[in-house]
Amino acid sequence: MGTKNAWLKYDKKAMKEVMDFAEQYRQFISKNKTERACAESVISKAQKLGFKDLAKVKKVKAGDRLYASLMGKTVALFLVGTEPLSSGMKILGAHIDSPRLDLKQEPIYEGISNDGTDADLALLDTHYYGGIKKYQWVTLPMAMHGVICKKDGTVVKVSIGDEPGDPVFGISDLLPHLASEQMNKTGAKIVEGEKLDVTFASMPLKGEKKKAVKAQALKLLAKKYDIEEADFMSAEIEIVPAGEARDMGIDSSLIMGYGHDDRVCAFPSAEALFRLESTDRTAVCLLVDKEEIGSVGATGMHSRFFENTVAELLDRMGDYSELKVRRALQNSVMLSSDVSAAYDPLYPSVSQTRNTAFLGRGVVFNKYTGARGKYESNDSAPEFFARIRKVFDDADVTFQTAELGKVDAGGGGTIAYIMADYGMNVIDSGVPVQNMHAPWEVISKADLYEALQGYLAFYKGM
Repeated sequence: MGTKNAWLKYDKKAMKEVMDFAEQYRQFISKNKTERACAESVISKAQKLGFKDLAKVKKVKAGDRLYASLMGKTVALFLVGTEPLSSGMKILGAHIDSPRLDLKQEPIYEGISNDGTDADLALLDTHYYGGIKKYQWVTLPMAMHGVICKKDGTVVKVSIGDEPGDPVFGISDLLPHLASEQMNKTGAKIVEGEKLDVTFASMPLKGEKKKAVKAQALKLLAKKYDIEEADFMSAEIEIVPAGEARDMGIDSSLIMGYGHDDRVCAFPSAEALFRLESTDRTAVCLLVDKEEIGSVGATGMHSRFFENTVAELLDRMGDYSELKVRRALQNSVMLSSDVSAAYDPLYPSVSQTRNTAFLGRGVVFNKYTGARGKYESNDSAPEFFARIRKVFDDADVTFQTAELGKVDAGGGGTIAYIMADYGMNVIDSGVPVQNMHAPWEVISKADLYEALQGYLAFYKGM
């Protein structure tokens, strides 16, 4: 409805705040390219700010700052309020996983030439994670991050490709001169999933007659990490774009980087809670895993992690009952902090101008997401959104509303509908993103800053 560009309202002081916060975020996504790294970083900062591990706390009172974590990939932060927990919580929920390539359990193999002999290249077999355009992930410098868990209980952290002097990895593609057959395929088939294998090494081990390059690669891994090939069975290694996020545009108004979806919402969500001094109803920042593949598994939103943590919190307050857990969840309000599709003037046909998000026009509210007639969406209550509109307007937060493209053009889902299963009021609210799910996504620094201001206003005003 004619939302103005947020950049127009900033004076010199506000402009500095926008740029300073954007730089903090740029460094965060540059250093934390996996959900494990994001969770570890958030917990580390929380501890420095006085947050205590709920599992180690016996009694909880108003004003306490607490955190809980599961498997190192899901985090819940709490600022305990003065009101009973059963009166509900104010929740910001985002996810910290992003589309990527995962190594298979037996990943290392040596390429074979047409005559059946070794091709003198060792590769890593991958399985893509989340919805991607597979052709976007070839011929780019890639990094490797994750953990390898050995039988003796040792957990080895792996990080190659993002430090100065590190080698990088990559996925090959056909040269145009030999790609006539490939170029006649549809976009979904130009590069197929089993072709997303990573070039790992090319130097053979002297004295080895077969699979000598693989042998050399395994020797280097053993020297660097004290692991053997079988240890990859119990590993979680992710292949992600190498390199730092960068300012984009002659005016440095944008950030191009890997993992904006959904760390561009997770970061200001956590920062908003860190900056909150006190609250009436308990304030929560919930950062979860596995959203990109349906919020499944122990660390996804479909798990009972958050519900169990609320029960533990009530227990520490000396006020536990199953009924109070149910009341605490149903009486809560939540912003499901997830990204929305930003309008792209190169592809206007998939968007309806009146109901799309624009870069620079502030945080986005999606009353519903879903696809095929709002299927699997959370269709938020208008009464709830009316309250939020007032809170944001009173705090001078620039915001806009949008859908995820035209009605029959596509759609998508978030964790909103899962939390709404408890009966709580939930609405999607996040930052618009261009190039979503590509190796390098784009956001506006103004939208990032308005998300922070909006999330603070939500905590203070709801």
